Amino acid sequence: MRRSALFAFAACSAIALAVPAQADSLREALAEAYRTNPTLQAARAQLRATDETVAIEKADGRPNVNGSAALTEFLKQNSTSFFAPERVLTAGVDLGVPLYSGGAVRNSIRAAKERVQAGRADLRGTESAIFSQVVAAYMDVLRSEALVGLSANQVQVLQVNLQATSDRFEIGELTRTDVAQSQSRLAVARSDLQSAEAGLIQARETYIQLVGSAPGQLEPPPPLPGLPDDPRMAVTVALENNPDLIAARERAVAAGYDIDVAGASRLPRLSAFAGYDYQNFLGSVPDSPLDPNDPGSPLIGSPQTATASSAGLTLSIPIFQGGRPAALQRQAQARASAALDQVIAAERDVIAQVRASFASYSAALSIIESSREAVAAAELSLEGVRAENSIGNRTVLDVLNAEQELLFARVDLVTARRNAYVAGFTLLAAMGQAEARDLGIEGGALYDPLANYNRVSGKWNDWDRDPDPEARGTRTIDIPPADAEIRDIYGPVLDPDAD
Repeated sequence: MRRSALFAFAACSAIALAVPAQADSLREALAEAYRTNPTLQAARAQLRATDETVAIEKADGRPNVNGSAALTEFLKQNSTSFFAPERVLTAGVDLGVPLYSGGAVRNSIRAAKERVQAGRADLRGTESAIFSQVVAAYMDVLRSEALVGLSANQVQVLQVNLQATSDRFEIGELTRTDVAQSQSRLAVARSDLQSAEAGLIQARETYIQLVGSAPGQLEPPPPLPGLPDDPRMAVTVALENNPDLIAARERAVAAGYDIDVAGASRLPRLSAFAGYDYQNFLGSVPDSPLDPNDPGSPLIGSPQTATASSAGLTLSIPIFQGGRPAALQRQAQARASAALDQVIAAERDVIAQVRASFASYSAALSIIESSREAVAAAELSLEGVRAENSIGNRTVLDVLNAEQELLFARVDLVTARRNAYVAGFTLLAAMGQAEARDLGIEGGALYDPLANYNRVSGKWNDWDRDPDPEARGTRTIDIPPADAEIRDIYGPVLDPDAD
């Protein structure tokens, strides 16, 4: 029994601590999610759509040119006109140049730029949220694998206990009650193993969902960089760098510009215009007499084309619009007020999240230390109880309880390690320090949100367009379903049904 327990503990240690030769790393998982996660790809596309709002608002302040053409066939002539054409082709080109719009265009562009900044912060927030989910999924797989290993080891230990108890029952040292207790604990352990295997499958499927590939043999995660020493320091950093808070602030600034845009509808608008018109009667104007007072005078050809051009200024001065401008401005003011309060709400949320994550991280570290002590004490207790049982001072139930306590202590230690790492990463995310640029993501150039903005913000061409859209995230339909098999560098760890 002691040899079996030592073997079980060694196997558990191999699951939790050994670093395989060809294991997946957390950095590799984050890099793959960064490249292929569809939620992150959709957020980037949404930011590119937001970039276009600047070009859209700039277009309202740029010159515009319109062309028109019409072919008219006169089916019935005016009875008082003897020289009316039968048909006419007209064409024209008009140029308009806005000169003054009350500041609406200028402030609309400013608001659009602020919303682009907010969109970039939103993308940062999505990135850190995806990374937090990937880290949690990665740690869940490691924890679930360890729990399956612990459960499998427990099944093997209880199988050995049951065999030893049955042998001692056969020679009259123990009662049938002792055998039944061992059988009951073994049945419960097998049930727990099945639950742990189901949890492992679920954890691996979540990993596939987020990362886009099945987890291999995962390495232990690297230490978390830059964790603060106290919650005050963490809150100070978060108030400067948290992307959700930055986005709320940028939207509040944009809402302030919207107030000026709404008020501009009360102000005059000045624009310049120029136009050129062309008419062609297509030979349908009849010839006219040289002397209009003498019907018998010789006929002369009538002009069949005509042109005209014009240029000038247009001034539009609103006098009364039924209260619409005031209503629009009051509406913009109310929305700006809401945006300001949303900044405070975001700030509260960030503060609460940072403090809670710091507390969870600190608590998990304390639990790790307590669990280590509990594991050491439970190992010593189990060894003593087994020794006392061998001389008749302890019952089989005492041995079973000691084994169960050791299992619980090991489970608590594995869970505490997972919780500490996830809480620490969540704390970094709330502080705005859990993005690709902070984590040293490798595998290609990082996505640059400025590149698309610089590409589109100054374009004038009406016919410019991008290639047809296509999905950039990867599908997981071809990845085989996850299983609950645990492998170390030597192959399968333990078979609960093995002798």
